[in-house]
Amino acid sequence: MEVLVEKKERVVRITWDRPPLNVLDVALLRELDQALANCASEPGVDIVVLLGAGVRAFSAGVDIRDHTTEKVPEMLDVVHGVIRKLLALPQVTIAAVRGVCLGGGCEIASSCDLIVASEESSFGTPEIFVGCYPPVALARFSSLIGYHRAAEMILTGRRFSAREAQAMGLINRTFGAAEFDDGVKALLDELLGKSGAVLRLTLKGLRQLSLQDFNQALKRSEEIYCRELLQTQDVAEGVAAFLEKRQPKWQHR
Repeated sequence: MEVLVEKKERVVRITWDRPPLNVLDVALLRELDQALANCASEPGVDIVVLLGAGVRAFSAGVDIRDHTTEKVPEMLDVVHGVIRKLLALPQVTIAAVRGVCLGGGCEIASSCDLIVASEESSFGTPEIFVGCYPPVALARFSSLIGYHRAAEMILTGRRFSAREAQAMGLINRTFGAAEFDDGVKALLDELLGKSGAVLRLTLKGLRQLSLQDFNQALKRSEEIYCRELLQTQDVAEGVAAFLEKRQPKWQHR
């Protein structure tokens, strides 16, 4: 088991543990999907916290070996299933980020209601470097941080520091490494002081419009990815170059 679920009072913590950088493969994502499904029907739970084990990474993203043409459809189905379950949970969701938070890991974190991070964390969507794009980020980031910031993040693939991510509105709070656990606890205490019933109904209203737009946008993003992007020569070259530890030779087609 690579996904650990811990319940304490009204809080469930879900931690994935795949050293060294908590890269997400299909098997782990299926475990995470099941853990989220269980949370949805868990009585007396008002908050779900997502974490990557250790301090080096929340997650460095989805395993690049699952980006090959023959594996992409299954990978997208599983990743996006996790995202949809996360967005549909009745509980408040919090991503507690330490270390790198990249690609699919960044998409999962950004699908939580709140994101807190240690100061040494970094955020990015580097898929462009391997000849593909992050479908959830395309569908969601413009509404979270504005079109131009989303475009810069996705088109350049560069990493942003936790402070930069907070300034652009991608994350809520940053803490020093020594204060991280206390900072997360303080946020939990703020929320646990509220009515669980009211939190759930507030979330239901808060998410309603944005989710409707997101589902339509994600469907279109998936269509472009599978019907057009996967037909290019460069998507195969980008993945091959990464796996072979060399620079890609783009054909621009």
